[in-house]
Amino acid sequence: MCKKCQSEEGEQKMSSSSSLKPLSFIHAFPQSAYFGRVVPKSKIYEKSLATTAVKEMFVKEVNKIIWKYKLSSKTINLPSRGAIYEIQIFTVELKNGTLKQEVLRTIDRAIPSPIIFQLVFGNKFKYIAAYKRPNDADKSKSVISNYFETDWVNQNSDQRSLPVALDLGILYEKLLLNLIKEPIRPHEKFKEFINRLEILKVKEKELSKLNVQIKKEKQYNRRVELNRKFNVLKSEIRSLKDE
Repeated sequence: MCKKCQSEEGEQKMSSSSSLKPLSFIHAFPQSAYFGRVVPKSKIYEKSLATTAVKEMFVKEVNKIIWKYKLSSKTINLPSRGAIYEIQIFTVELKNGTLKQEVLRTIDRAIPSPIIFQLVFGNKFKYIAAYKRPNDADKSKSVISNYFETDWVNQNSDQRSLPVALDLGILYEKLLLNLIKEPIRPHEKFKEFINRLEILKVKEKELSKLNVQIKKEKQYNRRVELNRKFNVLKSEIRSLKDE
């Protein structure tokens, strides 16, 4: 193999970025926003038109869903902004510590307003959420991004008050920023930020697949072409991650 190809293959050992971000504290949501109602799984199925396969995921992985808090103008004295009238906090108690994201997506489809999920298993706790906004083509439907999540922490971790915000829209964005590894760029709108992360994730998946192809390819000319594509993709990913 030529030295150039060896050099290019060495550059392929590029780890893909994760959406995990260390978060060593738990939010202390105001008691005035406490809702505390168990959500029947049957209601989620009904509202989301869940398939049999998804229902089986709920049965296998979810012990209980609790609608823990409602953050709204009435409960936390912040004005609404745009489409954000309420932010829901759902606690999902897990049976075995794992949860397929399709379960969360099903709940998100059933509830119109944004949701921050608190996953609980034993004495462990984590946050996970997607950015949810109205569909521009059909306001009755929502666009749900990829999910972002924290690492697991102990339930007795330090509690901190909610981020300071002027309205519910800003509060929602700040809560999500706690879950996202990549920093938002100066003057970048939040919707643009999420779009950039969506593209980044797609590019990173393409890079991973391409890396596998390169390792399997035996023909020299084909390997050179794949390496060229690999370097182009890597450059695109770098530009998406640069601040």
